[in-house]
Amino acid sequence: MLDDATGRPNQKSRTRKDLLAAAARLMKQGNKITLEEVAEEAMVSRSTAYRYFPSVEALIVEAPIDDAVPDPQQLFSGSSPDDPIERLQIVDTALHDMISANEPALRMMLSQSIQNGVNDERGNGFPARQNRRTALIEAALEPARDRFQPAALRSLTKALALILGTESMIVFNDVLQVDDAEARDVRRWAIRALVEAAAKPD
Repeated sequence: MLDDATGRPNQKSRTRKDLLAAAARLMKQGNKITLEEVAEEAMVSRSTAYRYFPSVEALIVEAPIDDAVPDPQQLFSGSSPDDPIERLQIVDTALHDMISANEPALRMMLSQSIQNGVNDERGNGFPARQNRRTALIEAALEPARDRFQPAALRSLTKALALILGTESMIVFNDVLQVDDAEARDVRRWAIRALVEAAAKPD
């Protein structure tokens, strides 16, 4: 058994993903699972599993989402465009489709994450959420990395993470109350504006 209580952020993120993958494998067997079984499947200690997930219910909600998010290499396989705006629009479409298909589970996952923050259960440095969108954004921007200064590229990646994902869906649906077509147009306007702003010389 392994315990990464003092591990680096990247290692912690990998351990969290390993737990989600282990839960998904066990769930596909059709049996009721426990957090202890997931820990054993992921080859981590029981205490480590509890640091990442307070309950097996949290794992059960999130594991199918982790499997539903497209893999960056698969998303851009074949004859993908090199233009960063076009590639980011591909990411936007893929995430929108995934969110639409899993909205109830994503809302529950977000609710649990917020509640953990209220209870300060994640003040220990262990990630409360799996950062899936950044890998997709980085893959979309990869062919155009030379067009941006390094600092601008880092800021662009973070800014794009604000408008692509579950939180964006909540804002458009619940706060702004706009339909999918308008939400897509606004996101794509923002994608273009951010890329063009980041590409300007310092």
